[in-house]
Amino acid sequence: MKTNLEILTILKNKQKKKSENHRIAAHTRRQRGYHWEDTIVKRFNSTEDWKAFRLGSPSVALPDVLAVNTKESTIFTIEAKSGTTNSLPVPKDQIERCLNWVETFDIYKKRKVILAFKFLSKKRIGLGIYENRELREFFKEWDPSIPITNCQCSYEGKVFARINGERKDIALKDHKMPFKTKFRNHA
Repeated sequence: MKTNLEILTILKNKQKKKSENHRIAAHTRRQRGYHWEDTIVKRFNSTEDWKAFRLGSPSVALPDVLAVNTKESTIFTIEAKSGTTNSLPVPKDQIERCLNWVETFDIYKKRKVILAFKFLSKKRIGLGIYENRELREFFKEWDPSIPITNCQCSYEGKVFARINGERKDIALKDHKMPFKTKFRNHA
């Protein structure tokens, strides 16, 4: 029979390992997000007349990416989401801050909030277990006439909100980006 000290040591070791697993998973999620944001910036900057910037860490109240085209008097704030699940969420406050930014820059004639979703080519089906699938990217234009809400994009490209526990479709248009993507955009 194990002593209380031995049991306590075993429990502490299990908790330490669990904590380490969560830390590694959080780091992996942040890295995916960074790479997706960096890819979007590089795509904009490879086109003529566009300049894009990653705006910093999530702790700062900034959009993920800011893209401008002064010749066409256009500015985009972009909230980028990437992952291995079947739906990617966008919190309400992130949409609000993107809208606040484009409203602030009223010198631009065209001001858009773009939600950029990347569903990776591996789908997570369990702890460290993945299956292959088609990589998909969606660029959705937020409609300012829609009440701001937490929303999600599905692997099929449908955007919806959860309101009082019910799923409600949100009709967001696909936005044609000014760059070519390596991957097919789905409607």
